[in-house]
Amino acid sequence: MALTRFARTAVALAVLGAASASHAAPAQDKVLAELKRLAERIEKLEQRNSELEARLAATTKPAPALAQRVEALEQANQELATSLQSDRISEREPELAIRLKAIEERTNAMGAPSRLAEALDGIAVEGSVATVAQRIDGDARESGRHESQLSWRGDLGITLPAGDIGQGQGEFYTQLRMGQGDSFTGLKPTFTGAFNSLAFQAGGGSEETYAIVAQAWYQLTTPLGDRGADSPHSLQLTVGKMDPFVFFDQNAIADNEAGKFLNNVFVHNPMLDSGGAVGADSYGFTPGLRLAYRNESGAPDWWQASIAAFGAGEGARFGRSFDKPFVIGQLEYGRKSHGFDGTYRLYAWRNGQYEGFDATSRSASGWGASVDQRVHEDVTLFARYGQSSSGKAAFDRAVTVGTEIAGNAWGRGADSVGFAWGWLRASDEFRDAAPLLDDFGFAARGAEQVAELYYRWHLNDQLSLTPDLQYVRRAAADPDAKAITVIGLRGLYAF
Repeated sequence: MALTRFARTAVALAVLGAASASHAAPAQDKVLAELKRLAERIEKLEQRNSELEARLAATTKPAPALAQRVEALEQANQELATSLQSDRISEREPELAIRLKAIEERTNAMGAPSRLAEALDGIAVEGSVATVAQRIDGDARESGRHESQLSWRGDLGITLPAGDIGQGQGEFYTQLRMGQGDSFTGLKPTFTGAFNSLAFQAGGGSEETYAIVAQAWYQLTTPLGDRGADSPHSLQLTVGKMDPFVFFDQNAIADNEAGKFLNNVFVHNPMLDSGGAVGADSYGFTPGLRLAYRNESGAPDWWQASIAAFGAGEGARFGRSFDKPFVIGQLEYGRKSHGFDGTYRLYAWRNGQYEGFDATSRSASGWGASVDQRVHEDVTLFARYGQSSSGKAAFDRAVTVGTEIAGNAWGRGADSVGFAWGWLRASDEFRDAAPLLDDFGFAARGAEQVAELYYRWHLNDQLSLTPDLQYVRRAAADPDAKAITVIGLRGLYAF
C-alpha cells in the first residue's frame, strides 16, 4: 500500500505540474496524453496489488523465507538509524553508516579553512621587536665619561573591519607598545631631542615593562559621487587616540625609527618633534579628530588636503582634550616622474599650549614642508624644512636633507645605506636668553649641525641588522661645545 500511495502521490504531483505547464503552454497535448496512459497503468497495478494483498491475508502463515528477509531488513534499518544519531565512528557500526560519517567528516574538514578565512577576512596584523645598543663619547657629558645604553621596543598593530555607513567603509586600528631602556639622559644641552627615537620606557624605569594602548582610532572612508567605490574622490574621517605623524609630515625614507634613521631630527620635522611643537604626551600620542579629502582623478598622480585638531599639554593625556589644542593642516601631492614616485607635503600648525625654552606655556605657530623623491632605481632623496612663526622656540628654523641608496650596485639589493644632515638655527630670543638660563648658561650663536649614517643589512624577510653612526657639531648652537659622536647597532624583527 505504501508503494501505491507513493506512486499515486507522484502521479498527482506530476499531473499538477503538467497542468500548470499546460496552462502556461497549451500546446503540450502529447504530455497530457502520456500522463493519462501512465495513470491507467497505475490503476491496473493497484488492482493487481489488491489481489495480492487478499491472497496474503488469506494465508495463515507467511512464507518463512520472506518473514526472515523482512525481519533482517527492519533490524538493519534500526541499526543504521541508531548509528547515525551519533557522530562517533566505531567498528561495530553498519558499513553504510561508517561511510556516510567519513564523508561528512571530510566535508567538514574541507569547509573549516574556508570558514576561518571568511572570519579573518579584512583583519590585518603587523608587529615588530627592535633592540638598540649605543655608546656615546665622553664629550657629551661634563664628567667626560662615555656611556653605553641598551634598549628594546615591541609594537603590535591590528586593523579590523568596522562595518559600513552608507557608502563609507569603516575600519578600527589599535596599536600596543612595550619596551625597556631609555635614550641617553643627563647630557650637555642639545637641540637634538633623542639619539635613539626607538627607546620606550615606563615612568618607573628600566626595571618595569608593560604594554600601553599607544593608538586606538576609528576611520571612515567615504567615496564621493555616483561611482561608488570606483570614485576617484573620497572623504576620510579619523577619530581616537593616534600618533599625529601617521597622518602629517610623512616621508618615504625619514619617518620610521625602527628601520631608517634613529635621531629624531630626521624621523620627523625637528620643529614639531625635537622642538616640542606637536604637544603630544611623553610617548608621542594624543587624542584627536582628523578630516581629509583625497582626489585621484589624475591617477597615478593624486593630491590630498587634511586638517586635524589634537589634544595638547594636559589634553594629550586626556585632560581638557580640546582646550587650546594643537591644530595642523596639510596639502600633499603625489606624482610619478619617469616612473619614480615622489610626494610633496606643505603644512602649517598652531599649538595653544606650547612650552618654550623658558618653561612658560603660550601659543606657538609655524609651518613646514616634507619632500621625498625617488630619482633612480636605487636612490631616493628627502628634504624637510620647518620654521617657527611665533612662540619661544630654542631654534626657529630647521633644515634636514638625506638619501637612501639600495644595495643593487654591490649585489645586495635588499640592503641599503642611509645618510642625512641637519641644520637647526638658534632663534634670536634664545641667543639673548641662553647665557641667563640654568640649563644653558652660554652665548649661543649659529646653528646645531647633526649627521647620521647607517647601513641596513637585510638577513631575511623578517630580520635586519643596522650599524649606525651619529655626529653632532655645535650642540645647542654653542660655538665652544665639543663634537658628540654616538655609535650603535639596531636589530629588528618585523612581520
